[in-house]
Amino acid sequence: MSEPKAPKIEFPCDYVIKVIGNSAPDFSEFVVEVVEQHAPGITEADISITESSKGRFSSVQLKIVATGEAQLKALFEELKASGRVHMVL
Repeated sequence: MSEPKAPKIEFPCDYVIKVIGNSAPDFSEFVVEVVEQHAPGITEADISITESSKGRFSSVQLKIVATGEAQLKALFEELKASGRVHMVL
């Protein structure tokens, strides 16, 4: 019995990412700046920011237009390499 394969994403497409890191006054701006370098054209309507119940963590959810796997890989790697991001989903 073979394992089911992940569905193939057809690019370009709308793609939602969620970035989680320590709360800081500039965390959401930092995330948006990095994402904007890889996927320009983000609007206020594409961004949702949530703070954890104790205020230690911030979650920034963004809707982007993904153009390919290379774009997403570079975006995820840059966010993780910053040291400010705990998780990218």
